[in-house]
Amino acid sequence: MRAAVYHRYGPPEVVALSEVPRPTPRDDEVLVKVRATTVTAGDWRLRAAKVPPGFALLIRLGVGIFRPRAPILGHELAGEVEAIGKAVDLFKVGDRVFAYGRAATGSHAEYVAIRQAAAIARIPTTLSFEEAAALSSGGAPALFYLRDKAGVRAGERVLVNGAAGSVGSAAVQLAHHFGATVTGVCSTGNVALVRELGAEQVIDYTRADFLLSGQTFDVILDTVGNCSFANCRALLAPGGRLLLLAASLWQMIGALLRPTRSGRSVLAGDSAERAEDLRLLAQLAEAGQYRPVIDRTYPLERIVEAHARVETHHKKGNVVVTVG
Repeated sequence: MRAAVYHRYGPPEVVALSEVPRPTPRDDEVLVKVRATTVTAGDWRLRAAKVPPGFALLIRLGVGIFRPRAPILGHELAGEVEAIGKAVDLFKVGDRVFAYGRAATGSHAEYVAIRQAAAIARIPTTLSFEEAAALSSGGAPALFYLRDKAGVRAGERVLVNGAAGSVGSAAVQLAHHFGATVTGVCSTGNVALVRELGAEQVIDYTRADFLLSGQTFDVILDTVGNCSFANCRALLAPGGRLLLLAASLWQMIGALLRPTRSGRSVLAGDSAERAEDLRLLAQLAEAGQYRPVIDRTYPLERIVEAHARVETHHKKGNVVVTVG
């Protein structure tokens, strides 16, 4: 089968198409024929070996010190079940499914084998493969942080820093769905989009510094990496929660050791990867209450361009790659 592989860390051009063995599903796995996948910020970081401060050595120990151990990137997919293991009873051949996270590792390829108990769910009939592929890499962490970590409630004030990105665009919609009043921070060209997604107020960071807005919020969700408790403390209302999705190692350790400071919370760490969360995102999308934002779509043959687009840091939502 064809796959986009990389054997050394570096610029987008280190990725190239190659023929690799097609996986065989184990007893508890389904074999998915990939129709669409995404190139995410996570893929860019692994490919370029550029991670938040403090994580460089840990990441290299995990994925390969001198070169990547797993040469196929991708952690999000949509496709069709091609074959099933003998113990599989949740899916059948022909099912349209999407998957996310460790379950979908290696999705920049024509086929991926996935455990049926992992983060995989059926695609609503109203969604295309491209839309389904972009449903979860932003939606799943946004849902986990807003609902499970912060417990966002109706009437609360939520600020999303990086509101036009994959996680940010999902967070704006989900916070609005939960009944919060949403403020989005983005660049000039994305103001209209962020308003359309449900933000009542949008701060254009090229014209104003949201840290100097004089406002207070119950929840601040940072997807950019330029927030800290020190510079956001004045913006957090009593009982406020600061969600750091692009935290440095030191911020993550600090959040574990001192999660509560002056009556306010700092929350960081990995999000969960659960099939029930994917099913909820699919239900919301089917009901028209959540939609994945797609920046651009490339065929697998142009995946180098997809990587380059993500590396500009100016994409809106998700970069999708069609496979077959």
